[in-house]
This record gives sequence, structure tokens and C-alpha cells, in this order.
Amino acid sequence: MLSRFLRCLLGAWWLIAPALWALPPAWAQGDKAQTAPGNGGDFSNNVEPGNKVPAGVILVKGAWASASDSVTPLPEAADIQNNVLRDPYFGVTYALPADWEEKYKGPPPSESGRYVLAQLSPANTFQGGDRGTILITAQDLFFTPVPAANALDLINYSKNNLQAEYKVEMPPTATKIANRDFTFFAYWSPAAEVHWYVVATEIRCHGVEIVLTSRSTKLLEKLILDLDKMKLPVGTSPTVGTGGGEVPVCIKDYASGENLLARVDPVFSEHKFNPVPVRIIIDKEGRVKHIHFLSAFPDQAKAISDAMAQWKFKRYVRDGRAVEVETGIMFGRAPFPKKNTASTISE
Repeated sequence: MLSRFLRCLLGAWWLIAPALWALPPAWAQGDKAQTAPGNGGDFSNNVEPGNKVPAGVILVKGAWASASDSVTPLPEAADIQNNVLRDPYFGVTYALPADWEEKYKGPPPSESGRYVLAQLSPANTFQGGDRGTILITAQDLFFTPVPAANALDLINYSKNNLQAEYKVEMPPTATKIANRDFTFFAYWSPAAEVHWYVVATEIRCHGVEIVLTSRSTKLLEKLILDLDKMKLPVGTSPTVGTGGGEVPVCIKDYASGENLLARVDPVFSEHKFNPVPVRIIIDKEGRVKHIHFLSAFPDQAKAISDAMAQWKFKRYVRDGRAVEVETGIMFGRAPFPKKNTASTISE
């Protein structure tokens, strides 16, 4: 049953978009100190590692996210300091609720451009009886496997593909958060008595979603109100999120057709079958100034970087002046066969 708060939302500008993306598991690390020598091996009695994996870190051998420079902000570079989350790429600042914390970092970006920016839960000092989680994610709209052109499409897709055990509490509805346009969507599981409130918007061609989960709608309503204290860029909208300010103009499929004046294909040292999604920023003169590899092996990243240093694009002019452009390219084999995706270049 909808609470009085949600019933009021039906006539207001609140919009919570439900994200059907499953909450990533918490990868807990043991707290027990490791004191054994570090020269272990298959035939050694010293089986305890001398250098243990830092708490909250997952190690995955293989392709990884990287960039051509360490100065340009990356989408996954969200950081929490003094209980405030900041993501310079998206231009988002969010003061965490009192006695909430980030216990574990999320996984690296996926091949489909899915990011976990933060996963928050009540700290040990939390005094409230109701508990829940806050998951902040971003989906790169250049590489999403979902047929969606914007954040609103992502939310509608989630609603239209809810499994039978979930029920819609409120359909996607336009709303305002921190004086910016969002979409709100709510659903719940009657069997588990768990509710999901989702708010979504688009920033720099990414669908940014904040997923609030709890059995208590009272807690969820409070968390929604707390979101109004966020700071967001001017160019924030569920349908056309530019990012505002001086950030590059994001244009899908810009690295194709007459826009690409000169191209040198990368030469790979060995053939791999993994997709390599790449975001690039093209400067005002049409040269590639920044490369963000969402997932690539080191040799792939080097080969692509060497080749793209020789690429030349048509200058993009808006309102009579040249501006920077951000776009996406898929090298190798796309992970999901679909139409209207980012440009693809085979190995």
C-alpha cells in the first residue's frame, strides 16, 4: 500500500526511477592480521600470504579500466572524504546521511559501461531502527545493452521488464531533486516486504541512478528528502544531460563518417576476443586529447593509444566557436549485438 508521501508524489514533480540492476554483493575481507612469512607456494609450509589484499578491494586478473592521463576526471573516480561524496566527472556532490558510510568499493567498470559509484549503508554508530542501502550507479549510454537513448528510457525499460514477483508502487514520474530534473520510480517485493525507490537523470550521456532500498518506506522517504541537498551540474535532465559548464559535448557515433578525417587502425600484438569500450575527448582542433579505456588489457590500451594519436577529426563548431567533443568507440567484438551503438572497430 502506498504511503501518504507517495500518494502526494502522484500530483507532484517527484520522480524515482527503479533500477532493476541487482545490488552488487559486498566483498568483505577478513580482519584477522596476517603474521606468517611471505614466501608461500604450492610446496611450502608457509601458506599464509605476506601481503594480503587490502580490505574492500577486489582483484580481477585481465582487462581493467585505465586512461591516457591522470588529470582528466573519470566517471568511476567518485570519492568520499569527510562523509561527502564527490565525483568531478559528473559534477556531483552528495553529503551522506548522518551515520551512513561506504564500507566497500564497487567493482571496476563493466564492458557495457556500468559503474558503481558508491554503495552506502548505516554505520555501526547508526541509532535508527530502520536500515537500508543506497546504491549510486551510472550507465554509459554509448555502450548500454539496453535499447535506451537516455536515462528515462532506462527507467521505462526497467519498469516494463519487472519480474512477476515485483510490483510497481509508482510508475516513472517527473520530479525535481536539488532543483534538477529527475525521474522517480518505485517498486517492491510483497513476499520480501522490501521497497526500492529509484531516482534517475542523465549527465554527460550517462544514466545516473540512485537506488534506495529498505523495508521501511519511512526511511526511504527521509532519504529522498536528503537528496535535495545534493549539488548537480546545470545540464542535468532525464532525456538530454549535457553536464553543463565547460565539459565536452557528448555525441554518440561521432567517430564515424565525415567527422573522422584521418584514422590509423591499432596493431595488436595478439588477438583477444574481449570487447574494448573506449571513451575519447576530442579537442577543439580535432585531435584526441584523452582516452578512457573502460576495460582493456595493457597491450590493447597501448596499441589503441598509439593509433589514436594519429587520428584527426573534423572540428565541431557550436554557436560559432569550436568546442571539445566526447564520444564512444567499441574496439574488437561488441559484447551485445544491437543496433545504433557506438562505432565499432574490429581487431
